[in-house]
Amino acid sequence: MQGVYITKSAKFLPNHPVSNDEMEDYLGMIDGVPSKGKRLTLRNNGIKTRYYAIDKNGNSTHSNAQMAAIAIRQLEDATFKMSDIELLACGTASPDNHMPSHTVMVHGELKESKALELISPAGSCCASMQSLKAGYLSILTGNSKNAVVTGSEKLSKFMLAHNFEKETEKLASLEQHPIIAFEKDFLRWMLSDGAAALLMQNAPRPDSINLKIEWIDIKSYANQLDTCMYVGAEKNNDGTTTGWKDFTPDEWLQKSIFSFKQDTKLLGKEIVPVGTKYLKEILDKRNFDITTIDYFLPHLSSEFFRAKIAEEILKYNIDIPQEKWFTNLASVGNIGSASIFMMLEELMNSGKLKQGQKILLMVPESARFTYAYCLLTVC
Repeated sequence: MQGVYITKSAKFLPNHPVSNDEMEDYLGMIDGVPSKGKRLTLRNNGIKTRYYAIDKNGNSTHSNAQMAAIAIRQLEDATFKMSDIELLACGTASPDNHMPSHTVMVHGELKESKALELISPAGSCCASMQSLKAGYLSILTGNSKNAVVTGSEKLSKFMLAHNFEKETEKLASLEQHPIIAFEKDFLRWMLSDGAAALLMQNAPRPDSINLKIEWIDIKSYANQLDTCMYVGAEKNNDGTTTGWKDFTPDEWLQKSIFSFKQDTKLLGKEIVPVGTKYLKEILDKRNFDITTIDYFLPHLSSEFFRAKIAEEILKYNIDIPQEKWFTNLASVGNIGSASIFMMLEELMNSGKLKQGQKILLMVPESARFTYAYCLLTVC
């Protein structure tokens, strides 16, 4: 089988960087009261700036599909045109609409492309890695000569204060404190907007930085673990979820059904140990020496998890010194499925990479515990 190479990368970050102090200018204050959880969350996550595809009035400046399309267009140059794309796969956790699928909507933005094959992974942070694997397998088997894959998110709209007004009104009417649960407020200070795109081809480009894909391993643990991060549902006491279709339209508003929510206790207990055990299984299966990697790109939702990961991997004698870690969480925020491609784009265009270096990607997805790992070689 032929090799598969990432030959170019691009990104799009909407508008301008938003500082921690500006966040409520964009997202608003729920019930007119500053968030009590904001300061604690920001202190733990280490994010200094992020990007929103909205203005200070909450109006959209870009759709998710538009951001993905803008990133894709930046892949175009003298040797590759939009009309050359053979496979398009776009991962996201926040599509603009339920149907048509996200990739179809991105394709619709690319008027200069042609009729082509589409794959539209739905999910959370691993959706972009599932897109990457789809493109990898397509090229590897000779189904296509190239593929364009993206990760993109528009999460700011979910975090606007007005989305929670009906819930706080109901709490007040019941003579309860009109403060939404931490599981909802927590994520308002974690998530960002943006898009990143990768061009994959069946041969490396001359006089350019190319990344050969050695392997991609992805595994879900949903058969063992309950739902952790969710939207469009409520989590029940027994760990099951009830989807939005089983609530009335009034309940959608009163319970903020369409807000992002996270079971922070389950997250803290499982996300790092399960992912580390899987990494150990991969290293043993592939007989791979972790000390040979030059860069480790972990998708961190929060800097809080850096020390946790470093401590846990040492339990399995996996030693990855901090000087090999490469992240950009502090400057661009947590952009869900786009985060791993955003890191890779920055590293590819940093001027730091040298032929023969190895890069390990790690993406943990807390939605219901899916993990993706990928090994790349600079060539």
